[in-house]
Amino acid sequence: MEGLIHVTLTLALNVYFGIEGFEARIQTINIGALLSSESAGQIFSDAVNDINNRQLLGSSIYFNATSFVLTNSPLEVSRHMCDHVIPTEVSTVIVSHSNLSQSPPLAVSYTCGFYSIPVVGISARDGVFSDKNIHPSFLRTVAPYSDQAAIWIDILIHFKWTSIVVLHSSDFDGRNIFSQIQNEILKKTQPIQIDKEVSFKPGKDSYISDLSKLVDVESRVVLFYASAEDAKVIYKEANLLNLTTSGYVWIVTEQALSPHNVPTGTLGLCMVGGDNETSQIIDAVDVISRALQSVYSDKKQIITQVPKACESSDKIWTSGQTVYRYLKETELKEGLSGPVKFNNVGDRLMASYELINIQDTKQLLVGSYDINKVEEDRLTIKDSSILWMGRQVVKPKGIKILTHLKVVTIKQMPFVLTRPIADDEKCNQDPKVFEVECHKADNTTKKGFVPYCCYGYCMEMLKKLSFYVNFTYNVHLVGDGSFGAFEKPNNATDRRWNGMIGELLSYKADLIVAPLTITPDRAKYIDFSKPFKYQGLTILVKRKPQSSNLGSFLQPFQMTLWLLVVLSVHVVAVVLYLLDRFSPFGQFKLAKSDDTEEDALNLSTAIWFAWGVLLNSGIGEGTPRSFSARVLGMVWAGFAMIIVASYTANLAAFLVLDRPDSAISGIDDARMRNPVDDYKYATVKDSAVETYFRSRVELSTMYRTMGKWGNFEKTTDGIKAVKDGTYKAFIWDSSRLEYEAAQDCELKTVEGLFGRSSLGIGMRRKSPWKDPMSLTILNFHENGTMESLDNKWILNNAVSCPVKGSSPATLGLTNMAGVFMMVAGGIVIGVILVFVEIAYKNHHGMKEKEQEIARLAAHRWRSNIERRKFRRRMLLDLSAGEKLSTAGSVSDVEPSRNTMNHRLNNHRLDPNPNTSSGYV
Repeated sequence: MEGLIHVTLTLALNVYFGIEGFEARIQTINIGALLSSESAGQIFSDAVNDINNRQLLGSSIYFNATSFVLTNSPLEVSRHMCDHVIPTEVSTVIVSHSNLSQSPPLAVSYTCGFYSIPVVGISARDGVFSDKNIHPSFLRTVAPYSDQAAIWIDILIHFKWTSIVVLHSSDFDGRNIFSQIQNEILKKTQPIQIDKEVSFKPGKDSYISDLSKLVDVESRVVLFYASAEDAKVIYKEANLLNLTTSGYVWIVTEQALSPHNVPTGTLGLCMVGGDNETSQIIDAVDVISRALQSVYSDKKQIITQVPKACESSDKIWTSGQTVYRYLKETELKEGLSGPVKFNNVGDRLMASYELINIQDTKQLLVGSYDINKVEEDRLTIKDSSILWMGRQVVKPKGIKILTHLKVVTIKQMPFVLTRPIADDEKCNQDPKVFEVECHKADNTTKKGFVPYCCYGYCMEMLKKLSFYVNFTYNVHLVGDGSFGAFEKPNNATDRRWNGMIGELLSYKADLIVAPLTITPDRAKYIDFSKPFKYQGLTILVKRKPQSSNLGSFLQPFQMTLWLLVVLSVHVVAVVLYLLDRFSPFGQFKLAKSDDTEEDALNLSTAIWFAWGVLLNSGIGEGTPRSFSARVLGMVWAGFAMIIVASYTANLAAFLVLDRPDSAISGIDDARMRNPVDDYKYATVKDSAVETYFRSRVELSTMYRTMGKWGNFEKTTDGIKAVKDGTYKAFIWDSSRLEYEAAQDCELKTVEGLFGRSSLGIGMRRKSPWKDPMSLTILNFHENGTMESLDNKWILNNAVSCPVKGSSPATLGLTNMAGVFMMVAGGIVIGVILVFVEIAYKNHHGMKEKEQEIARLAAHRWRSNIERRKFRRRMLLDLSAGEKLSTAGSVSDVEPSRNTMNHRLNNHRLDPNPNTSSGYV
């Protein structure tokens, strides 16, 4: 019959074009189809004939239809393609699905793709066909399931739901639809947060472990993608976990609406005409005919021979991709299934959908998405017609407001302080020192955690918030001890948050009550309450000790001046000695002077005089005698007065008034901006302060320098490093550093703040607690609650440190210790000199004694000689007197003898050897 029609058409065209010199030529193009049934094949043949009839007198192309029934076996399909379809030289193949299964036509796509024969799918919705590396010649008149993601987001915006849970299979289509959801969220101005993503392995017998992850999630809006088989199991187990009760919303894809146990209240999308094989066949034939007419009528295109058999594997149709390109460019504005248009990977773009609501196992139409309307009016929903889960008629809020919250915090004085407790010990509930039971995970213990009592600024604020906002809580300390940084974990390919923010996003915590700085990077992932404390960044340094030391009394003069003064003393002493020695009035006594007049100056006396005048001590002796020396003495006295007055004035300035510390002036100090190795500073790693330095170009040098020296793991490490002197400065939040400086007089903060910031309570995006928390914190600021917390935990615990100012201070031993040491040194030197003098005196005394003994011995020897000489003379004189007595009387001779005996005795008794005892 088809051959007869073809001959008849050919003769008719020859008659019609029977003009002299013209040779009529009819191009026959074969179109193949593998459909679900013979009736579908008849619809395909009728559609092709209809195309031929419509273009009878306007085209030289004739389309020949070849159809077969698709089986459920991929192997049989591949064999059928090679035995029956490809040998007919088909230029394009239309493929549907088997009547016994909805499995995708992978075998047809693989076989035709190998020979570059274009394939038009009319029922394949799987996302894998969008991958052109696997299916290079496949396009379809139905939209993929992932196309529904954009409409899902529009539905969320319509109902004003801002947080969702995505439950999807872990196969290609599941990952694809989740990716589409993320992309569509980014396109919308209204923020929508994915609270939880749960992917499951398809084909399992039970999904209890996967569904259990949804129980504690705040969001109650579930976007669900799964095959019909998996959806059946998941619906059953979700009902057991009460995940389909009142308050929950399930929005599912089209195939997840087919099981018989779909919960009442479920919403789902169905593509208009997507399951109507008749309309899809007609639209596919129309698209193919238009594309082939365009490509064959294009004189620039040279269409090669279509493959005839699978055995000629080297005969790939070189024109196949050209035909495929023309197919993608073809557009139907009024197809039976709606407007048909393809994107660059061959997927249908313009598809309309119906919004279905399951009510007592029935699918009721409650809305639509019409692609023919303007974008703002495409989605239409009859809210009043929807029956929600739990048979509710009021739209759910989409979230579950938890009244018992898991609070995570971090040890950070004075905001959160901890003390370990025994297992049976209770924390103090006294309002004056309120404590909260908290714990920290520790796998080395039997219980898996270590109990603590937490107290401080944030814990008291948490207690007040729970009272006014009406919630209960339990507190735990963050496991890794960090605030939170966005980085790649070990052996991970993507970045994620750690610390307190990581626990919040992973649903290990509901609130962060800690000194958490509000930053733009963190605000992209979590929400913050209104700030409960405003602060800035400051620099902690070690307070420099007073410069007073053992040599403090020497500070008024420089060392050069001291040396010049000492040198001047001795120079003046030498000059005074020389003047007094060479002056005619200093070397000799005056003629009329008495014996009490002073002797002339010697060198030691002159030195004593010079030091005495300089030190303002009374000079009782050893003053200059000459006029010239006394003039120099008066000049020296004036010099000494000026020196002593200047020293006294400067001593008061140096010792009585404190000198200012030579610490850094702030963040703009040269030692901070131009770092040197002897002035090291740092902050805490993976903190908001480190992020602040990293994000500012003008501080990039400081950021790199701190990274080179090494930032600290904890705040306490940085404070300890400053106290130890290993680091010169530590940069951190002003609240903490001011508290530390108030507790330790060795530390101080640099005046002036930079990097103004604020602290807030962290929570997940779109948390229902955000507004109540913020309003309560604002009330706390207004009624003075925050001020009282500041006074209690930050200001009133300060240690009394010496106050520095410009007023005089009392001198202490530290200031004047050098003077006392000098006196002690003088005493020691004096004692040493005494012993030296005694030794010297003993040494010279022995010599003098020896000389005295020798002198006495010589004197005695001389005395003996003199006595002998004297006796001889006396004897001579006596003999001479006796001779004279012969001439006189005896009485005259006797007195002379007595006189000589007396003189002899006197001479014997005279100890002075220099006395002569001669006679005249």
